[in-house]
Amino acid sequence: MNVQDELILDAQATDVLFLEARTANSWADGEISEQTLQAIYALTRMAPTAMNTQPLRISWIRSAEARARLVAHMSEGNQAKTLTAPLVAVLSYDTDWHELMPTTAPHAAGMIPTFAANHALRQGMAANNAHIQAGFFIMAARAAGLAAGPMGGFDASGIDAEFNSGTQRKAFLVVNLGRPNGIVDRDRLHRLEFDAATQTL
Repeated sequence: MNVQDELILDAQATDVLFLEARTANSWADGEISEQTLQAIYALTRMAPTAMNTQPLRISWIRSAEARARLVAHMSEGNQAKTLTAPLVAVLSYDTDWHELMPTTAPHAAGMIPTFAANHALRQGMAANNAHIQAGFFIMAARAAGLAAGPMGGFDASGIDAEFNSGTQRKAFLVVNLGRPNGIVDRDRLHRLEFDAATQTL
């Protein structure tokens, strides 16, 4: 089967976003502009979220001082590449997303007291929907010509103390960002075939 025959994207877009994109551990030189970050967020915010909750919050780690604070909480295997990435994004979810419902979901603002009284429900919704947004974030970075290196190896409570103190935000993913340098660390690992990963009922 030729996948491209079934798509409305052109082959170049398919390659950039999916087929040729790789998780990056090293990058080409060059800073990432504020305009590029705004473009990435403009696409990220279009992710579908339940009740338009939009719980994702992004901390862009650019300065050397902030980078050192972050790296101190990364696992050993993730420290060097986090130090050398042109930019790092800490992705968190905000369990107080319900406070913005008059803006994000005015049609459902009457439910704010229900959510205010149920932290476990808010946290579950925040985590689930922020992960959807994180997928859009990685694709948006690729659409902007960047490579992304998402990582889960870190002390989340330590990062929250450093960057989310005084809020109800919880870090769940750290993503190194930069322009690809063409270096491939290893061959792409096997992806499951259609029949192994799906069923039709």
